[in-house]
Amino acid sequence: MFGNQSSQPPPFGTVHPGDDSDIQVQRPRDAARKHLWQESRLLVRDLIFALMVLALAMVFIVQPVKVEGTSMLPYLHDGERIFVNKLIYYDDYGWAPKVYRGDIVVFWFPEDPSKSYIKRVMGLPGDTVELRDGHVSVNGRELDEAYLDPHLNMSHASRPPTYVKPGYYFVMGDNRDNSSDSRIWGLVPKKYVYGNALFRYWPLGTATVMTRDTNNTTVPPGANYRRDGTNVPEPDDR
Repeated sequence: MFGNQSSQPPPFGTVHPGDDSDIQVQRPRDAARKHLWQESRLLVRDLIFALMVLALAMVFIVQPVKVEGTSMLPYLHDGERIFVNKLIYYDDYGWAPKVYRGDIVVFWFPEDPSKSYIKRVMGLPGDTVELRDGHVSVNGRELDEAYLDPHLNMSHASRPPTYVKPGYYFVMGDNRDNSSDSRIWGLVPKKYVYGNALFRYWPLGTATVMTRDTNNTTVPPGANYRRDGTNVPEPDDR
């Protein structure tokens, strides 16, 4: 007598989805799948954006560099990895950072630009650098080089004064007895310097921000070099 009626109760108590066309039936499994897909798309989008920002930073701002050799002992060791700040390449502009005496810089080797070296800046454009019994003097004043290890600087060599012409730097390794630097092959063109040491990130136990040596801020400026740090070209360079 009741064969035409379903024995199953309505899914929502006394209300059946067919009773009202405006009633929406939510299936939790389908909703979760749709939500997961939307979140995955957002995650991929954010990841692509982050990789693009990282790529731009690697090209224009920072670059990882591996230290090879022992010329910068004891401050830097063979195999360590550091980030260098590439913005100094644009230091002709007012917003870019400058290269200062005591900075550790990375540059293309002047005699073979396919190689890169890492050294410490000793002489700025216009300076006169001289070695007396193993001690470095800039513009007539001896530098205070507390970062050196005396056991790695036993030669006590002397060299005649070198004038650092505009657009160049005089660089040296901290391991003076085992460093190929401006004492041997001359000055580094400014255009070859592409970064200064910013942060040591490997090994993790030695991770640290690499700050500039500030023991020699009272060295008098050299010829053609103002105290505000701007370069004054010689008449022949105008």
